[in-house]
Amino acid sequence: MEEMCILVDENDKRIGADSKKICHLMPNIKKGLLHRAFSVFLFDSKNRLLLQQRATEKITFPNMWTNTCCSHPLNMASELVEEDQLGARTAAQRKLDHELGIRASQVPLDKFKFLTKIHYMAPSDGEWGEHEIDYIFFMKADVDLNVNINEIRDVKYVTADELKAMFADPNVPMTPWFKLICKTFLFKWWSQLDTIEKVKPDNTIHRLGF
Repeated sequence: MEEMCILVDENDKRIGADSKKICHLMPNIKKGLLHRAFSVFLFDSKNRLLLQQRATEKITFPNMWTNTCCSHPLNMASELVEEDQLGARTAAQRKLDHELGIRASQVPLDKFKFLTKIHYMAPSDGEWGEHEIDYIFFMKADVDLNVNINEIRDVKYVTADELKAMFADPNVPMTPWFKLICKTFLFKWWSQLDTIEKVKPDNTIHRLGF
């Protein structure tokens, strides 16, 4: 929790850095503290989406199902680069390895398809929560997994219909950012997955869930 996240304003302009712990405390979030994040949606050659169930030990949103990988660029030189979202891409590659054991060679930086950014806020348990500007990346690749059990409780690949069935089941907990992305963008982009490179990046910051 002492890793340093990148603090931004509502236009995603970098304004400083603070610890992951400070960034995720609800009293600070309620004061407007906002940090940069990313969400990766990784699909296999059958166009199935890789989901993860967050570990029970997670401070925020434990045991909830979510997209392939979600985390934060850190306040380090390689992850501060804003041109072509290179810092966020570098962070995504790092966390795919850390959480899922996916080698960098299987997820090259130039293969992360940037689609848009979302701005959302979500309390977790009263003490902790999220308030992020989240870079959304798609990638299609067949990868080898070596799951980090300290980060992830379970993983599975799903079709679009299987994911919709999960959402329809009240007994399947989902992270709030995943719900927001699914309701607004995911299935439209998923239907275009085979030609996703032709989709123009949307540089709008979409304010969701406010």
